[in-house]
Amino acid sequence: MTVVRSEFGPHLMLDCRGCDLEKISNLEYVFNFLNELPGRIGMTKITQPYVFPYEGLIPEDKGITGTVIIAESHITFHSFIDKDYFFFDVFSCKHFDVDRVAQLVQEAFGVQHMERHEARRGMDFPRSLEERVPLVALQSV
Repeated sequence: MTVVRSEFGPHLMLDCRGCDLEKISNLEYVFNFLNELPGRIGMTKITQPYVFPYEGLIPEDKGITGTVIIAESHITFHSFIDKDYFFFDVFSCKHFDVDRVAQLVQEAFGVQHMERHEARRGMDFPRSLEERVPLVALQSV
């Protein structure tokens, strides 16, 4: 039996700057965006977003951090208000329109510059138990 493998799913990572500072620092705005996004991109939200202000050891790194767990994996947001910057990720076992997600993020937060990274995760992920390759077999390759 020949096993045809494809990745587990895409991971879209956005590095954003030149943003609407009011929006990337607004807890309620970020919550609402994370709350609505899964439905807009065909994902299944299984938790409410967890969004909170962050102030750590480096004062100028303060911002908003948020995540929403989806049945397909997760969506995250991390802003650095004083640095006019935020990171946004969507990882999913279900394929999604990465261009649409990037556009939605850009429009929602007034992003002027976006660096986009895409990864294909889990290239050897077994879709069924029959496809599972024992780790010992992988180590000998």
